[in-house]
Amino acid sequence: MMRHIKGRSSSKLFEEFPELKKRYWGRHFWARGYFCVTVGEMTEEMIQEYLDHHFEPDPARDFRVEP
Repeated sequence: MMRHIKGRSSSKLFEEFPELKKRYWGRHFWARGYFCVTVGEMTEEMIQEYLDHHFEPDPARDFRVEP
């Protein structure tokens, strides 16, 4: 189910924002995993801590293609 949601949403984003295709060419737009929980069980601080520590640094973040 999540693969379908991520696939459709990335297609729609690429359609609406063509510049994203240039930035993410050859790579996936969404990460492989996903996180889902009801808000009643988590505080904003818990969610922020998860986001701060979940993602790995992207070595290609500063990669630029100039015309």
